[in-house]
Amino acid sequence: MWQEKLQEAKKGDHKALARLLSFVENEQPGFEELLASLPPGSTPVIGITGPPGAGKSTLVDALISIWTGQGKKVAVLCVDPSSPFHQGALLGDRIRMTSWYNHPDVYIRSLATRGSMGGLHPKIIELTDLLRCVGFDQILIETVGVGQSEVEIAGLADVTAVILVPEAGDEVQTMKSGLMEVADLFVVNKADRPDAAAFVKNLQAMLAPAFSRKTSTIPILQTVATRAEGISTLATTLETLQQSPELRDKKSWLLTEKAYQLIGRKRMSDVSRTRLQEEIKTAMQQKDFNLYRFVSSFNSD
Repeated sequence: MWQEKLQEAKKGDHKALARLLSFVENEQPGFEELLASLPPGSTPVIGITGPPGAGKSTLVDALISIWTGQGKKVAVLCVDPSSPFHQGALLGDRIRMTSWYNHPDVYIRSLATRGSMGGLHPKIIELTDLLRCVGFDQILIETVGVGQSEVEIAGLADVTAVILVPEAGDEVQTMKSGLMEVADLFVVNKADRPDAAAFVKNLQAMLAPAFSRKTSTIPILQTVATRAEGISTLATTLETLQQSPELRDKKSWLLTEKAYQLIGRKRMSDVSRTRLQEEIKTAMQQKDFNLYRFVSSFNSD
């Protein structure tokens, strides 16, 4: 029974927690009852996002070291790109974090996006809320770091940190509008490179319009995660942001975003991807196949 597993998970049993997460992820009978029984969780959620190659996993590893050294319990959800064929995670082996997998105060789980358009796992809200209720002090969500995920993580995390590297100028320009809206904190990793200081100045200039719309300036920190440089300052800054008045004001918006996603997913629950593919294969045999007419007829079933 999930009730027993939930109590075991609250006592620190990671095997019980893993089974509960799989129970929810796979929508096994009774998972909705489990979710409806969860009390409001108080554990803060930190979103770690940014372009591939920015060193997000190494930085998360360093943050785990800081917090476990303070006696805190940390959970990490790593959202990886998924195979378009079997929907499994392509980067499931988090090599840099393997030292934490058997640590009693650390729980790490890799998740595939499973084709989710936003770059997050389709059950990320439910899995995060479950983690919030079992005694962790910090929850980190590392996203795949492409496209819309930078924006969508802001609807889930209490604090969103965008990780960049000095060579990311073009990527910042591409993501600029989304980044300005979602970031609570910027981290320039690999800051030991010669062009790091110039990049920070350029980043400040690019984000100046966003600063003017906020009541406080968005922090821009520099780190070298491989040497743990700047990580203590980063951990302290994240904890400070978690206590900010702006975060309390953000709470209703966060809950609204979660509710919107959950309601939309519920209404789409009877739409089968497999059935869609079979229907499209048949429809494509017609020379005048039109995707929009197909969607319209499919919705009218």
